[in-house]
Amino acid sequence: QVQLVESGGGSVQAGGSLRLSCAAAGNISIIYNMGWYRRQDPGKQRELVAYINNNSTETYADSVKGRFSISRDRNKNTVLLQMNSLKPSDTAFYYCEAEILGQESGGAWSRRDYWGQGTFVAVSS
Repeated sequence: QVQLVESGGGSVQAGGSLRLSCAAAGNISIIYNMGWYRRQDPGKQRELVAYINNNSTETYADSVKGRFSISRDRNKNTVLLQMNSLKPSDTAFYYCEAEILGQESGGAWSRRDYWGQGTFVAVSS
């Protein structure tokens, strides 16, 4: 079964940097797109932070442009989010997302979205 495993969250002071990593594991045929989302309040929906598609085209939320950078390693099935010049407003749970053609636990192959468990980033002023 396909899983996304995140790492790299933590606490940092404003102006600092963190790097998030997400690795896709399992029986995978193709990873189409990968991205990072965040939820800043429990009652709100997750919002897009950065996204990289199968053509390596990058998309960023306006709030992180110029500060965050997304990249992927196709050989390792990973996506990274380098976060620089962090602000207290970046404090949130960050979630990795990927559209994958992978094998389900029952053996069938399907193309769908997968989500990581989330990693918390806290930025203090």
